[in-house]
Amino acid sequence: MLGTSARIGEVLAIRRRDIDIVSAPPSIRISGTIVAHRGEPTQRQDHPKTAKSRRTVALPAFAAEAVRLRLARRGDASLDALLFCNRDGGPLTTNNVRRQLRHVLDLAGIEGVTPHMFRRTVATAISNEAGVDLAAELLGHTDPAITVQHYIRRNEMVNPATAEMLDRAFGKKA
Repeated sequence: MLGTSARIGEVLAIRRRDIDIVSAPPSIRISGTIVAHRGEPTQRQDHPKTAKSRRTVALPAFAAEAVRLRLARRGDASLDALLFCNRDGGPLTTNNVRRQLRHVLDLAGIEGVTPHMFRRTVATAISNEAGVDLAAELLGHTDPAITVQHYIRRNEMVNPATAEMLDRAFGKKA
Protein backbone atom coordinates (compact mmCIF):
# COMPACT_ATOMS: atom_id res chain seq x y z
CA MET A 1 0.00 0.00 0.00
CA LEU A 2 2.86 2.36 0.81
CA GLY A 3 4.49 1.67 -2.56
CA THR A 4 1.36 2.12 -4.68
CA SER A 5 -1.05 4.42 -2.79
CA ALA A 6 -3.72 1.78 -3.46
CA ARG A 7 -6.64 1.10 -1.18
CA ILE A 8 -6.53 -2.16 0.79
CA GLY A 9 -9.11 -3.82 -1.48
CA GLU A 10 -7.21 -2.70 -4.58
CA VAL A 11 -3.96 -4.20 -3.27
CA LEU A 12 -5.68 -7.48 -2.42
CA ALA A 13 -7.11 -7.59 -5.98
CA ILE A 14 -3.72 -7.40 -7.74
CA ARG A 15 -3.19 -10.38 -10.05
CA ARG A 16 -0.04 -11.60 -11.81
CA ARG A 17 -1.38 -10.11 -15.04
CA ASP A 18 -1.45 -6.68 -13.37
CA ILE A 19 2.27 -6.76 -12.54
CA ASP A 20 5.10 -5.72 -14.85
CA ILE A 21 8.21 -6.30 -12.80
CA VAL A 22 10.68 -6.43 -15.73
CA SER A 23 10.09 -3.02 -17.32
CA ALA A 24 11.84 0.13 -16.21
CA PRO A 25 10.24 1.28 -14.05
CA PRO A 26 8.37 -1.77 -12.77
CA SER A 27 4.65 -1.12 -12.42
CA ILE A 28 1.35 -2.44 -11.17
CA ARG A 29 -2.02 -1.93 -12.83
CA ILE A 30 -4.78 -1.14 -10.34
CA SER A 31 -7.76 -2.66 -12.10
CA GLY A 32 -10.03 -4.16 -9.47
CA THR A 33 -10.93 -4.39 -5.83
CA ILE A 34 -12.05 -7.00 -3.33
CA VAL A 35 -15.71 -6.92 -2.33
CA ALA A 36 -17.63 -8.85 0.29
CA HIS A 37 -21.41 -8.60 0.08
CA ARG A 38 -23.41 -9.94 2.99
CA GLY A 39 -24.20 -13.60 2.55
CA GLU A 40 -21.90 -13.98 -0.48
CA PRO A 41 -18.29 -15.14 -0.71
CA THR A 42 -15.54 -12.55 -0.94
CA GLN A 43 -14.62 -11.94 -4.57
CA ARG A 44 -12.52 -9.83 -6.90
CA GLN A 45 -14.49 -7.11 -8.65
CA ASP A 46 -13.11 -6.27 -12.12
CA HIS A 47 -13.07 -2.53 -11.50
CA PRO A 48 -11.83 -0.36 -8.66
CA LYS A 49 -13.92 2.16 -6.72
CA THR A 50 -14.15 4.70 -9.57
CA ALA A 51 -13.20 4.88 -13.26
CA LYS A 52 -10.32 7.25 -12.41
CA SER A 53 -9.09 4.71 -9.84
CA ARG A 54 -8.11 2.40 -12.71
CA ARG A 55 -4.46 3.31 -13.17
CA THR A 56 -0.94 2.00 -13.64
CA VAL A 57 1.46 2.92 -10.87
CA ALA A 58 5.25 2.89 -11.20
CA LEU A 59 6.76 1.02 -8.26
CA PRO A 60 9.49 2.45 -6.06
CA ALA A 61 12.45 0.08 -5.62
CA PHE A 62 11.36 -1.09 -2.14
CA ALA A 63 7.91 -2.08 -3.41
CA ALA A 64 9.27 -3.72 -6.58
CA GLU A 65 11.58 -5.87 -4.44
CA ALA A 66 8.70 -6.86 -2.14
CA VAL A 67 6.58 -7.83 -5.17
CA ARG A 68 9.47 -9.87 -6.66
CA LEU A 69 9.86 -11.76 -3.38
CA ARG A 70 6.12 -12.35 -3.14
CA LEU A 71 5.94 -13.66 -6.71
CA ALA A 72 8.86 -16.00 -6.03
CA ARG A 73 7.08 -17.45 -2.99
CA ARG A 74 3.76 -17.93 -4.80
CA GLY A 75 3.55 -21.26 -6.60
CA ASP A 76 0.65 -20.37 -8.87
CA ALA A 77 1.94 -18.98 -12.19
CA SER A 78 -1.54 -18.38 -13.60
CA LEU A 79 -2.08 -14.83 -14.89
CA ASP A 80 -5.23 -14.58 -12.76
CA ALA A 81 -3.47 -15.71 -9.56
CA LEU A 82 -3.80 -13.09 -6.84
CA LEU A 83 -0.60 -11.64 -5.40
CA PHE A 84 -2.13 -11.92 -1.92
CA CYS A 85 -4.52 -14.81 -1.36
CA ASN A 86 -5.76 -17.35 1.15
CA ARG A 87 -4.50 -20.95 1.28
CA ASP A 88 -6.92 -21.98 -1.45
CA GLY A 89 -5.81 -19.19 -3.79
CA GLY A 90 -8.97 -17.18 -3.17
CA PRO A 91 -9.16 -13.54 -2.16
CA LEU A 92 -8.35 -12.40 1.34
CA THR A 93 -11.00 -10.32 3.06
CA THR A 94 -10.15 -6.74 3.89
CA ASN A 95 -11.44 -7.27 7.43
CA ASN A 96 -9.09 -10.20 8.05
CA VAL A 97 -6.11 -8.25 6.72
CA ARG A 98 -7.02 -5.29 8.93
CA ARG A 99 -7.27 -7.62 11.92
CA GLN A 100 -3.87 -9.20 11.12
CA LEU A 101 -2.28 -5.78 10.75
CA ARG A 102 -3.71 -4.66 14.11
CA HIS A 103 -2.34 -7.82 15.72
CA VAL A 104 1.17 -7.33 14.32
CA LEU A 105 1.18 -3.64 15.26
CA ASP A 106 -0.04 -4.47 18.78
CA LEU A 107 2.86 -6.93 19.16
CA ALA A 108 5.22 -4.13 18.08
CA GLY A 109 3.62 -1.68 20.50
CA ILE A 110 2.32 0.56 17.72
CA GLU A 111 -1.15 2.02 18.13
CA GLY A 112 -3.54 3.88 15.88
CA VAL A 113 -2.23 2.76 12.47
CA THR A 114 -4.81 1.69 9.89
CA PRO A 115 -4.40 0.54 6.28
CA HIS A 116 -5.87 3.82 5.08
CA MET A 117 -3.08 5.72 6.87
CA PHE A 118 -0.63 4.31 4.33
CA ARG A 119 -2.65 5.98 1.57
CA ARG A 120 -2.69 9.28 3.47
CA THR A 121 1.05 9.04 4.11
CA VAL A 122 1.75 8.50 0.41
CA ALA A 123 -0.50 11.44 -0.53
CA THR A 124 1.26 13.74 1.92
CA ALA A 125 4.75 12.66 0.83
CA ILE A 126 4.01 13.13 -2.88
CA SER A 127 2.24 16.44 -2.27
CA ASN A 128 5.19 17.74 -0.25
CA GLU A 129 7.63 16.62 -2.94
CA ALA A 130 5.75 17.44 -6.17
CA GLY A 131 2.38 19.05 -5.42
CA VAL A 132 -1.25 18.19 -4.89
CA ASP A 133 -2.06 17.46 -8.54
CA LEU A 134 0.45 14.61 -8.75
CA ALA A 135 -0.73 13.24 -5.40
CA ALA A 136 -4.34 13.27 -6.65
CA GLU A 137 -3.31 11.52 -9.88
CA LEU A 138 -1.43 8.82 -7.96
CA LEU A 139 -4.40 8.20 -5.67
CA GLY A 140 -6.79 8.05 -8.63
CA HIS A 141 -8.82 11.10 -7.63
CA THR A 142 -10.69 13.13 -10.24
CA ASP A 143 -10.57 16.25 -8.09
CA PRO A 144 -7.45 17.36 -6.17
CA ALA A 145 -9.77 18.98 -3.61
CA ILE A 146 -10.68 15.48 -2.37
CA THR A 147 -6.98 14.73 -1.94
CA VAL A 148 -6.41 17.93 0.01
CA GLN A 149 -9.53 17.57 2.16
CA HIS A 150 -9.18 13.91 3.12
CA TYR A 151 -5.62 12.76 2.51
CA ILE A 152 -2.90 15.37 2.76
CA ARG A 153 -1.70 16.31 6.18
CA ARG A 154 -1.10 20.02 6.23
CA ASN A 155 2.33 21.10 7.36
CA GLU A 156 1.64 23.60 10.14
CA MET A 157 5.22 24.85 10.24
CA VAL A 158 5.45 28.22 8.56
CA ASN A 159 8.59 28.77 6.50
CA PRO A 160 11.37 29.46 9.07
CA ALA A 161 12.65 32.29 6.86
CA THR A 162 9.92 34.40 8.47
CA ALA A 163 11.90 34.44 11.75
CA GLU A 164 14.93 35.87 9.98
CA MET A 165 12.76 38.49 8.27
CA LEU A 166 11.23 39.54 11.58
CA ASP A 167 14.69 39.74 13.17
CA ARG A 168 15.78 42.08 10.38
CA ALA A 169 12.65 44.18 10.66
CA PHE A 170 12.32 44.40 14.42
CA GLY A 171 15.43 42.92 16.07
CA LYS A 172 18.02 44.95 17.92
CA LYS A 173 20.71 46.43 15.76
CA ALA A 174 24.22 45.85 17.09
